[in-house]
Amino acid sequence: MLNRETPVFIDGPCGPLEALFLNVTEARGVALICHPNPAQGGTMLNKVVSTLQRTARDAGLATLRFNYRGVGASAGSHDLCSGEVDDAEAAAHWLRQQYPQLPLTLLGFSFGGFVAASLGGRLERQGIEPAHLFMVAPAVSRLTGDNPPAQRCPLTLIQPEADEVIDPQAVYAWSAGLGRAHELLKVAECGHFFHGKLTDLKDLLLPRLSN
Repeated sequence: MLNRETPVFIDGPCGPLEALFLNVTEARGVALICHPNPAQGGTMLNKVVSTLQRTARDAGLATLRFNYRGVGASAGSHDLCSGEVDDAEAAAHWLRQQYPQLPLTLLGFSFGGFVAASLGGRLERQGIEPAHLFMVAPAVSRLTGDNPPAQRCPLTLIQPEADEVIDPQAVYAWSAGLGRAHELLKVAECGHFFHGKLTDLKDLLLPRLSN
């Protein structure tokens, strides 16, 4: 596909948020993608985030990925908690303003999984129902009472079995304790950053994003 992302700045809680927006002609829906831990070098250009964006694009979704506060050209400084969820909320509302009638899918990788899940919970409490939440190698330990995850929207967890950053057993235990229907996909012989496994990740995501 020839569509290319356009740099944009979004009004965030701490000032402008740097973002990349892809407008898709006759889009089926929209996707917001949340990046990994900024304190560990995570940005919207992370290769897993880029894979999530391209897969959503190939599924016919308009996409928005963005840098949290203090990352790249985004204003502010890291919060590593609710602040990044505030940023994601601003990004989600901006994206929905571009396509007010289209369903919103949320995707997050690592720390971004916590952000996307927490954002999904906020949106549900605002009466906005996300179409689907995808959490990839998610930092589930951050999902506390202050930032509860989405409870109603369809949920897919994708967890590398050889993850060296996020303990896979912690994700499996969190999944087992959810008490609601969801999908847990385990990726064999795969580390946190999906080295050599990005195609596998896309193969898992594309049919689910295309439904």
